Amino acid sequence: MTKTISLKEHDLTKEQALDLLRQMWEIRLFEDKVYDLLGRNVIKGASHLYAGEEAVAVGAISALRDDDLITSTHRGHGHCHARGASLAKTEGAKQAHYDKMMAELCGRATGYCLGRGGSMHIADVEQGNLGATGIVGGNIPVATGAGLAQKLLGTDQVVLCFFGDGASNTGNFHESINLAALWSLPVVYVVENNQYGMSVPIDKAAAKLDIADRACAYGIPGEVVDGMDVLAVREAVGRAVGRARSGDGPSLIECKTYRWYGHSRSDPRKYRTKEEEAAWKARDPIPNFAARLVEAGVATEAEVDALEERVEREIEKATAFALDSPTPPVEELELYVYAPFEWTETDVARERELRERCRAGGPGTRQVQFREAIQEALREEMKRDPNVFVMGEDVGLYGGAYGATRGLFDEFGPERVRDTPISEAIIGGAAVGAAMCGMRPVAEIMYVDFTPLAMDQIANQGAKNRYMFGGKTTVPMVIRTEGGAGRSIAAHHSQSLEALWTHFPGIYVVMPSTPYDAKGLLKAAIRDDNPVMFIEHKMLYGVEGYVPDGEDADYVVPFGVADVKREGSDVTVVTYSRMVHRALEAAERLTEEGVSVEVIDLRTLKPLDMETVGASVRKTGRVVGVTEAYKTGSFISELATIVQEQLFDWLDAPIVRVAAADVPVPMSEPLEDAAIPSVERIIAGIRDVLR
Repeated sequence: MTKTISLKEHDLTKEQALDLLRQMWEIRLFEDKVYDLLGRNVIKGASHLYAGEEAVAVGAISALRDDDLITSTHRGHGHCHARGASLAKTEGAKQAHYDKMMAELCGRATGYCLGRGGSMHIADVEQGNLGATGIVGGNIPVATGAGLAQKLLGTDQVVLCFFGDGASNTGNFHESINLAALWSLPVVYVVENNQYGMSVPIDKAAAKLDIADRACAYGIPGEVVDGMDVLAVREAVGRAVGRARSGDGPSLIECKTYRWYGHSRSDPRKYRTKEEEAAWKARDPIPNFAARLVEAGVATEAEVDALEERVEREIEKATAFALDSPTPPVEELELYVYAPFEWTETDVARERELRERCRAGGPGTRQVQFREAIQEALREEMKRDPNVFVMGEDVGLYGGAYGATRGLFDEFGPERVRDTPISEAIIGGAAVGAAMCGMRPVAEIMYVDFTPLAMDQIANQGAKNRYMFGGKTTVPMVIRTEGGAGRSIAAHHSQSLEALWTHFPGIYVVMPSTPYDAKGLLKAAIRDDNPVMFIEHKMLYGVEGYVPDGEDADYVVPFGVADVKREGSDVTVVTYSRMVHRALEAAERLTEEGVSVEVIDLRTLKPLDMETVGASVRKTGRVVGVTEAYKTGSFISELATIVQEQLFDWLDAPIVRVAAADVPVPMSEPLEDAAIPSVERIIAGIRDVLR
């Protein structure tokens, strides 16, 4: 027996009710067409079809305003379609939306993401769809960060975050909802419980079957709704959106639903019985809603049939458009990896002059500690740009584990200097979401050893989103962290893991060695439109050095510009961070033997200044690379390969690497000292290359 529909009760016009039906038909027929194209290998790769779950996306998104935001999942066609259809105000705009969706799935240049994202990463950031993700639960922290941005910007916009039942068992889910509840963020979390992760049923993956019951652990509303009923979803989400918009924080809505197809095209669905599938298909949200409309006199059967026929034509047009569209030109392979930021020759020349002035000290400079340089950079950028904010573990009243944020909490308050839970994934992911929504977060993860806990969010979301989404977003965020040995705090707090971060396209890596570099590079990082991993060495915070004063105090150090810290003619030592100081000491001691050592401080590992390195190598013919990281897989090993590829004819001897031992950093002071490069080991490396 069908439920009676009262348009007045649901605050719907006839046109709106028919549009809900139309959108569900569009998703269903779109997915059926995709299934066919996958089977014929016209669409490549994996597509996770949304058929059966249409009522969730359509009902939930119908409760939004046009300026609200969504995040999506690997099973995201329905979300993308419903959001785009709700914003398309003309028939031409609607057809263009279907065209772009199908073109993206076909890997064409006319797709929403210009063919770079495909099925699992479809997005329309310009229209508030912050994107789908191929990582289960990967979008939940991003949505939370988008909600944080709305709170900081003072809007009343709401973020709708879709994810599946499988994602509710990830750490991202718990870290995100905890933070959203703690900060009362305007996010509505929608669990699409389609009863299975991939093949594992919910009763074998969750101790308590109603996911919405978990909301009580975080003090927020939770509600279970029939995900096969578009109006039930619309009402439940509408209530949650209203709470979020009025400042009452997040909600968790669980929609019980079912996917018609398997996890992906290749899934034979052996884990489901025919009886189970038949029972769910009897509750098909599309014909059931159509029947309710006819029974209530809202529409005639002829109108419903005409609607379905119209949708079929739309999808056929979209398919033809996609297949007739060109693929992206291979010449544009590297386009959109990084947001463009061009340093001018004037910028580089000005910084060179300031650098030399500060190297000498004297008029127009003043002396500060490394940690004070970090503080000054943050303070100046927060004053310059109200969208800059700081968050992380103990960055507030405590002032950071090494005092690098000391004083900022008192000056800017808890809204812009935010202490977070010890939850690295949400720190990284919230930074991504906030950055995509117009903020410039500086997020601190206390030790570089902890950054792998946030690797999915920083590397898979933050570093890749611009490229995957066709260059239609920027992610201007800085992850501040510190690394290195020297305090006898052993293997989990003493590593140098910069090589991990140089491996990922789409993120810059910065490692300053002096107060001057630290301040100028951090200011540049905050202003840059790309994600930046900014790694400070724990043993440098007390190091003193000169920075510009007076009218030159507001300076930046351009990325990709190395600094020749000491000129020489016999051998080139290339290094960065704390090892710069040891290399300089080694060079000074070798002058007594008549050896002239040139020391290059890379300052930024990505982008890398091979021009400066190349000029030095062509002069000396010998190279020693020094790093505090493990020798195997270190960035210096990568640099050695580049030097071999580009400068082989200029080398007079094999490159020598001086690096940390391939052992976990030990606690015992003598062992720790033996594990990392000392001045003596650097001297030995230089002597080796001179033989």
